[in-house]
Amino acid sequence: MAERKYKLLIVEDDLDVAEMVTGFFKKHEYEVFTVNWGEDGVRACHENHPDLVILDIRLPDIDGYEVARRLRTDRRTAGVPIIFLTEKRERTDKLQGLELGADDYITKPFDIAELRLRVRNALERINQQALTNTISGLPEGALVDERLKESMQKEGQGVLLISLENVDAFREAYGFVASDDVLRAFSVLIQTSMKELGAGNDFLGHLGPTDFVTVIPSVAVQSLQERVRQKMAQSVEKFYPIKDRDEALKNPKHLMVKTSEAPSARGRFVNVDQLKLELMNHKH
Repeated sequence: MAERKYKLLIVEDDLDVAEMVTGFFKKHEYEVFTVNWGEDGVRACHENHPDLVILDIRLPDIDGYEVARRLRTDRRTAGVPIIFLTEKRERTDKLQGLELGADDYITKPFDIAELRLRVRNALERINQQALTNTISGLPEGALVDERLKESMQKEGQGVLLISLENVDAFREAYGFVASDDVLRAFSVLIQTSMKELGAGNDFLGHLGPTDFVTVIPSVAVQSLQERVRQKMAQSVEKFYPIKDRDEALKNPKHLMVKTSEAPSARGRFVNVDQLKLELMNHKH
């Protein structure tokens, strides 16, 4: 299986350093986003969902400490690893960074190969921790990849992606607690649908925070897809407060289901990444 291409966000105002670090990591098959201001770093982290942030402390607007503080206090970015990259060598500066939840700290001038090792080690630590989703309790990460790989090797195994769309809009309107409740309820809706089909040794996990993936017998893929859509249509208004239910479904950004299926995964894909990309790109 091809290695996953990790996404790095570099927040660095020294253009020479930014260019050097960006070029180095791109050469080593990372997907890299680079910004030069702290506010842009916070925004880019929300928009691009990087796997790790390399963050300079001395920035033209807000400093790296403030960037880290904002990322750590926002649930969307609280778990993203941060490596501070700075000229500061004082012990108090390092302690301040670590108190904010930084995963590592490297001072300029630095060895780019050492930085690469620190990035790799931070990503490996995160990967070892991320086996189940904290909201739904369902498998994610490596556990999902293993199950998808098995589906590609067995006859009669189908894969169905079930995505809950517009959760971000719901979260902005009603908050994180309400959106977490919706995701838990939606995961139960899928599990109930799977049990009703009685397909046996089925699997349900996460491809993304709002993207659920099932591995079931090929003959059951279409039935599960229809059942989940039907149950969602019957219950979607209940996800909203009573006062908003009349208007909620008129909003084009209301909660809705999109799906994508691979009724037979065996022999169709080179690796798991290709299968996941196919599913994510063909939601309807």
